[in-house]
Amino acid sequence: MTPPDDVRQKRRLVEQLCSSRVYRDYAKAFRDCTGLPLSLRSGECFGLAHQDDPLGSPFCALMGGSNHTCAACLESQQRLTLAVTVEPGTQKCHAGLNESAVPVRVGERIIGYLQTGQTLLHRPTPEGLRRLAQRLKALGVEADHNKFVEAYARSRVVPRVQYDAILRLLAIFAQQLGDLSNQLVLQEERPDHPAIVRARAYIAERHTEVLTLTEVARAVNMSTYHFCKRFHTETGLTFTDYVARVRIEHVRQHLLDPHVRISEAAYAGGFQSLSQFSRVFRRVVGESPSAFRGRLDLAKSA
Repeated sequence: MTPPDDVRQKRRLVEQLCSSRVYRDYAKAFRDCTGLPLSLRSGECFGLAHQDDPLGSPFCALMGGSNHTCAACLESQQRLTLAVTVEPGTQKCHAGLNESAVPVRVGERIIGYLQTGQTLLHRPTPEGLRRLAQRLKALGVEADHNKFVEAYARSRVVPRVQYDAILRLLAIFAQQLGDLSNQLVLQEERPDHPAIVRARAYIAERHTEVLTLTEVARAVNMSTYHFCKRFHTETGLTFTDYVARVRIEHVRQHLLDPHVRISEAAYAGGFQSLSQFSRVFRRVVGESPSAFRGRLDLAKSA
């Protein structure tokens, strides 16, 4: 079972990403280009992904109004997110519509999913529509079945090749969101406790030095115990994790220069040990320093 603090941190990160200019610009471009709905949701969000979305399937909008069908849709959505680990995943709902989820990873954990879909890969056949009417009866839908079938026939049809390309684009964007999340955590503007504001500035100035919890607590005139609790409340991170993320962010900036070696970037960021640096980098970024550098080189040569 996921600890409550971890759930809250994931939700907080997803909320920050959803509010970011990068996500809002990309989501608008994606929707304008593909005509498909797009949502970014935490794994612990149990509502329907595209409810009330004007680009969603008209059939799904009708289905969402029925308790029986809503429960079936929620179950299908939960199965989808549980099945997704590293690569994007696609599942058909009970009505045959495709729904896809692309994991957004921060370090080695999934904090949320980019979800799109409510599409068909082929135009529905008359026989398929007849079977749909039978499934509606089996689900206990007591409304006008013809109305549901007509709405289903208007669902967006996206050929398999095009749909796979859309998911590849979302996978690239999900990786960018993962990279952005660390910056958002460190740059978040909130009405922090004055002592925590000073502590963050102290860490930013001295991240290349050996920093201890006791030292920083003393620098802001707080006891170690109260500083530790307040720092976690205000930032959503432990002191150790926050310092590690500050250092990793500086390392990533150094690695943008192709002439800077990975070891040089590690020491410039404040790490005293290359083995510790590699371990922390993988935990925060989700890949090794050499893989990150390789991805930068690939992007520059593209």
